[in-house]
Amino acid sequence: MPAKRFSLVDVVLSVICVVFTIEAVAPASAMGNVQFFWWGVLIVTFLLPYGMVVAELGSTFDSEGGLYDWVRSGLGDAWGSRCAWYYWVNFPLWIASVACIFPSVLAGVWGVALPLWARIGAELVFVWGVTWAACSPVSDADWILNGGAVIKVFITLVVGGVGVWFAAENGFANPMGPETFLPDLADPDSLTYLSIILFNFMGFEVVATFAGSMDNPRRDIPVAIVVGGVTIAAVYILCGVGIGAAVPTEALNLDSGIVDAVTAMVGGSSPLVWVVGAAFLVTLFANMVSWSFGINSVACRAAEDGNMPRPFARRSAATSMPDGSALMTGVVASLVLLLQVPLGEDSEVFWVFFSMNVVFLLLSYLPMFPAFARLRRTDPTERVFRAPFGGRALAAVLAAPMVEIVLAVAATVVPLGPGPDEAAKFPLLAGTVVLLAAGEAVRLACRRGGSRGRAAGAGTPAPGA
Repeated sequence: MPAKRFSLVDVVLSVICVVFTIEAVAPASAMGNVQFFWWGVLIVTFLLPYGMVVAELGSTFDSEGGLYDWVRSGLGDAWGSRCAWYYWVNFPLWIASVACIFPSVLAGVWGVALPLWARIGAELVFVWGVTWAACSPVSDADWILNGGAVIKVFITLVVGGVGVWFAAENGFANPMGPETFLPDLADPDSLTYLSIILFNFMGFEVVATFAGSMDNPRRDIPVAIVVGGVTIAAVYILCGVGIGAAVPTEALNLDSGIVDAVTAMVGGSSPLVWVVGAAFLVTLFANMVSWSFGINSVACRAAEDGNMPRPFARRSAATSMPDGSALMTGVVASLVLLLQVPLGEDSEVFWVFFSMNVVFLLLSYLPMFPAFARLRRTDPTERVFRAPFGGRALAAVLAAPMVEIVLAVAATVVPLGPGPDEAAKFPLLAGTVVLLAAGEAVRLACRRGGSRGRAAGAGTPAPGA
């Protein structure tokens, strides 16, 4: 029986499911109206260049290694290994932080307050549910990806539509003066907004790892990125309008802001709140499953090349899926969740690890842009889709997202001034340094452990490590 294939519609919905990170909408809305300034600037200076780079690389080099293969082919094994480590290590931290949202939503919507042991149990069920789903072939999970995308759009339409109605009836819950839409660029805290918005744009490259399951990846990947990108930008902004209309910024719960907005608009006893709450929990699961396919494929491919530890290279004999990477992710995420036992129920586990997740996901994209530039110069493979820039314009277009990533990471982990908020960054900075050092140790250990598994995957021999 032939393997099931992704249609173009499946690919577009997969882009929406992966990239539209619904749990990150509330942190963006917590900025207030200034979020709309950053959405506009970063759509032009980050989303467009990033989307075009991924569309060109993904349609030219349709490899399951995705981001890792592109970086390795452009910059060599050393940067390929770093990219794979940053890309993978963010994910168990991310799953753990998302799992922590579940008990908060249960308590907020249905009044189910769980004791610590039950909270951790529910969170572990979530983690291993994602791990189990990630071991299935991607094309067999199209119902998860498609369903996740449709439910996310449904939630957005509800929040945005009810928000417009609420504002028309009751006025906006937040000030709407022109000055509220402009950031104070002299305030170092304004730079932290970069990481929140950039995080909400990440993930287009994940779909490139699904190339083996597509009917026509060279056609489908660019089309899906364009259609999905426009849709995602629109739904993020619509969600921001709906939340801002109903919930004062200072009262916004960063775990369940979307549900809070609907509750404020229609009342906590409304069935609509229960529907949105349930849909929100379903989308968290779908989002983690969709990302797991791409991240596990990257880690597995890197391990096959000798650029990640060997356990990541284990594949299922029946499905060829990267079970080793999935299991490693599940184990590490579980250990992170168990830290709540010694730290206590009121610890800052969620936000510390969520922030570290954002830092390493952002860092994994840095080498992609110079790798793209080098492949443009040195790789003769015919481009099915070619990003419409070159020469000095290419350098400028690629430099902008790199500068934004560096600024976002620095503002997130580096204390930029006095005060308790800046001092609170020291644990995050220490954790980031530890994981960076661990990545270098892993890279050097893998390098000593044996020869590289494949020739560079994207069309040219990789430069020396």
